[in-house]
Amino acid sequence: MTYAIDLTGKVALVTGGSRGLGKAIALGLARAGADVIVSSRKLEACEEVAREIAAIGRRAVSIAAHVGRWDDITRLAEEAYAAFGRVDILVNNAGMSPLAPSTVETTEDLFDKVVGVNFKGPFRLTALVGSRMAAGDGGSIINISSIGALKPNPSVTPYSGAKAALNAISLAFAQEF
Repeated sequence: MTYAIDLTGKVALVTGGSRGLGKAIALGLARAGADVIVSSRKLEACEEVAREIAAIGRRAVSIAAHVGRWDDITRLAEEAYAAFGRVDILVNNAGMSPLAPSTVETTEDLFDKVVGVNFKGPFRLTALVGSRMAAGDGGSIINISSIGALKPNPSVTPYSGAKAALNAISLAFAQEF
């Protein structure tokens, strides 16, 4: 299969890259020629995708990280740069959207987890990687949002709010970098 975009020589970092949309993104980037850093909470799942990428003929690195945790995000960025020396494409894909029985019954723990993964993680990772991109040869940052940011649903209010915040920081980071 021929791709319209040639990413040969580029390095991509994909969060939530071990399954679903993230896995499809990681494999698509590899098929277009990029080397890929696959990240999610489960190292074994990342390694499985990395093997698939290697079978395509691209280099791949697996890094387990929870993007809702500031220290994990910092370590993820450092390990990504240690592995390849740069990141040209960042895809903030990791996300979670658990249903709550109601907004009143949404626990603080659930709220913090949803906001952490969907907003705090992309914020911090974009700050760390985007600043290096801006100081170097540039790059692309892709934040995976949701229609829930524009048309919220009461069963996923924290998720909708976090994705709306992600949309806002996407605009702010574009201006900064």
